[in-house]
Amino acid sequence: MAVEIVKVVTNKQLKRFVRFNYELYKGNPYFIPDLFDDVMGTLRKDRNAAFEFCDADYFLAYRDGKIVGRIAAIVNNRANEKWGLKAARFGWVDFIDDNEVVDALFSTAEAWARERGMTEIQGPLGFTDLDPEGMLVEGFDRLGTMATIYNHPYYPKHLERLGYIKDVDWVEFLFRVPDKKWEKAERVAAIVEKKFGLHLVKAKSRSELAKRYGKAIFELCNESYAELYGYSPLTQKQIQQYIKMYLPFADLRLLSLVVDNDDNLVALGISIYSLAEALRKAKGRLFPFGWWHLAKALFIKPPKHLDFLLAAVKPEYQSKGAFAMIFNELMGHYLEMGIVDIESNPELEHNKKMQTLWDDFEKEQHKRRRAFKKELK
Repeated sequence: MAVEIVKVVTNKQLKRFVRFNYELYKGNPYFIPDLFDDVMGTLRKDRNAAFEFCDADYFLAYRDGKIVGRIAAIVNNRANEKWGLKAARFGWVDFIDDNEVVDALFSTAEAWARERGMTEIQGPLGFTDLDPEGMLVEGFDRLGTMATIYNHPYYPKHLERLGYIKDVDWVEFLFRVPDKKWEKAERVAAIVEKKFGLHLVKAKSRSELAKRYGKAIFELCNESYAELYGYSPLTQKQIQQYIKMYLPFADLRLLSLVVDNDDNLVALGISIYSLAEALRKAKGRLFPFGWWHLAKALFIKPPKHLDFLLAAVKPEYQSKGAFAMIFNELMGHYLEMGIVDIESNPELEHNKKMQTLWDDFEKEQHKRRRAFKKELK
């Protein structure tokens, strides 16, 4: 049967769009399902503040009445303006291993981009840098994380067959937590604190964290990530959205904040318990019982594994040791909590400043993911 492409226009179709990858990866031991409601909130135009400056449509591929693929086509006008591009993005892309299906999906996304005057297409990317991005090209036999994309090994082969080329790579690391504090970080932290008048702060509650530093956390991300690949600054509406989404669930022991003498935030590091196994048991659903698996992992019997979600440092402090203060504090908590290892979020392969911060750890670069691009003619 021929492949039929259907544009998502109803909420029922959007639910099918979100559920497709759960079905495609059913039984895969490395795939970590995202939370259904979170993805729905990201993709719905009435819930995601990114639609202030983004345009998007979603498409499903059917064969013989069965869904066999999906793709989102996106234009981030804010990013295009910042980087001087006319680029569309593709994301939330999944498909069976079939040339006809893949060709139909990508030709649809490319035609959509041309209709809007775009001259190239990139991906997989989301609306913003805080959405999952990058197609896995190494590490297919390693467990995924809640913040990243998992895909079959045949995905990048199809992209290359269609003429897509590498735009940029991200690498991921697994770090073993040492059995004692990092002495170098202790020394550097003491020097930095004294020389630059910086000090650590700790919120007494999540509500205090959100009220006192919530806005500053994401504004620091805007400043710190400004020159990173494809980044578009978060708007104030997005910042308020992310404060409500993420900070109520933060474990204050796994978060480090550095401020100057005027209480201005200059550096931060945020890690969380790995929710990979809990999400697998929840199967992407909070209800009826998925919430229990997540609550158990967060509050009752936490795993001994962490995901290091993000770090941000004001540009003027990036080469002055501010990050040592973060790691010195967090390492103390990791040791007290019996943490065994930490998985980094994707880091751009050329971001040597970030990668050298981990040089004193026993580490393994175990995954690589790629953003592809193609010129549209």
